[in-house]
Amino acid sequence: QVQLEESGGGLVKPGESLRLSCLASGSMYRNNAIGWYRQAPGKQREIVATITRSGSIHYADSVKGRFTISRDDAKSTVYLQMNNLGSNDTAVYYCHDLTASILGVDAWGQGTQVTVSA
Repeated sequence: QVQLEESGGGLVKPGESLRLSCLASGSMYRNNAIGWYRQAPGKQREIVATITRSGSIHYADSVKGRFTISRDDAKSTVYLQMNNLGSNDTAVYYCHDLTASILGVDAWGQGTQVTVSA
């Protein structure tokens, strides 16, 4: 199985930055492809960024140029650096094991709240 644990959320002002971390563990985790998703109140969960085992990266248009996804496989951790945050970025952020999902295991973290407010 795979266990995912997010951290790093918080309350920030517009224009500030945060870095989220997703710590992965479990027998099925082998530096799997990981995605960051977010869900704002009253909205559907949406994809934010993904990174594969080989380091291929994809961003949602809404975060391109502001967010950076990266991974440190020695620490089994995937990061999401978020710069120039705005109120539209307020959401609960989740990480998701994309590789495990292909294998039928739906692994998500518990989520971390990001609130951007003046």
